[in-house]
Amino acid sequence: MSAAPLHLAVALDGAGWHPAAWRDPAASPENLFTAAYWATLAAEAEHGLLDFVTIEDSLALQTTRLDGHDGRTDQVRGRFDAVLVASRIAPLTKRIGLVPTATTTHTEPFHIASSLATLDYVSGGRAGWRPQVSGRRAEAVHFGRRDIPELRPEHAVALEAFPLYQELFDEAADVVEVVRRLWDSWEDDAVIRDVATGRFVDRERLHYIDFEGPRFSVKGPSIVPRPPQGQPLVTALAHSRLPYEFAARSVDVVYITPHDTEQARAITAELRELSGLAGPGDGALKVFADLVVFVDDDARDARNRKARLDELDGAAYTSDAAVFTGTPGQLADLLLEWRRAGLEGFRLRPAVLPADLTAITRGLVPELQRRGAFRGAYEATTLRGHLGLPRPAGRYAGSR
Repeated sequence: MSAAPLHLAVALDGAGWHPAAWRDPAASPENLFTAAYWATLAAEAEHGLLDFVTIEDSLALQTTRLDGHDGRTDQVRGRFDAVLVASRIAPLTKRIGLVPTATTTHTEPFHIASSLATLDYVSGGRAGWRPQVSGRRAEAVHFGRRDIPELRPEHAVALEAFPLYQELFDEAADVVEVVRRLWDSWEDDAVIRDVATGRFVDRERLHYIDFEGPRFSVKGPSIVPRPPQGQPLVTALAHSRLPYEFAARSVDVVYITPHDTEQARAITAELRELSGLAGPGDGALKVFADLVVFVDDDARDARNRKARLDELDGAAYTSDAAVFTGTPGQLADLLLEWRRAGLEGFRLRPAVLPADLTAITRGLVPELQRRGAFRGAYEATTLRGHLGLPRPAGRYAGSR
């Protein structure tokens, strides 16, 4: 197994992942809906030399229900558009990767391809994307173009047993394929800027993608030249077999949610089998684990902080991912233990922002560096470079 340094990312969401995070004394809810708030978080993540940040998004208000409004007013409701937030952050940072969420269910793939290619230019090659399926009626009713029944617990437990969710993930795979084709639809040298002849582009180096699928057709080419990375990073969160299959065929990085080492090993093996890979480190699918983290210098302080927030919220916080409470050293121990299961990185979800993000960048990162498990400086300028992924050749190059 590779002993390469770990990859680390953080998932940014509102005031933090605990639903009462905005009420923590260390939070700053008055700044939540400002550009400066998000810029400060990204700058802190970059200070910690993290690979990238992801930015959560959805097409309905946050809720404690699986589907539909819950009527609660004691939790954060409302959020900015993730792609626009990433575009605002991009000029204010230099190395950190920026990975916004954008749904595949109600968004045209042409729009996604254009906005993320633009983000890659604005950031100088640091853009990524987390495609997200929308299987909730509360989101579908905002658009009125398709009838999606209310999501129920039995759906969430076994998505593959319901034809609707197979259709949504098949659609998601088509969206990713179209977006990737559009990113390649301009050859790298299509923009020639030949003043003498008056030719700005070589039209023969722009290509129709001619995608025809059961849900949409896209002619192409893109309106944005090929992105600096060629292909911005595509990532996905996966909890079960159906999204594992989507991730294995469509993305570069998958986030999984094990709760112990054996689960991490089993899920990683399943993904490797699905993607046809022999193991980590071969430059294809990279597997990260998600963890919600409460981090303090004293483990009791971390546990007490969670307990106070649970009391404010009226319920003990649980998550799809494992919930960690402890010190930077204890978190480092856990990450290095789980790495032996075949993981190449972790996406940490700070329970309270900015406190737990700072604990990651100024506590966990130095601890991992002391153990030789994390970089001491950025070694690349692009997001793909941070992860050791090459810039891919365009699929249409030389086809004219």
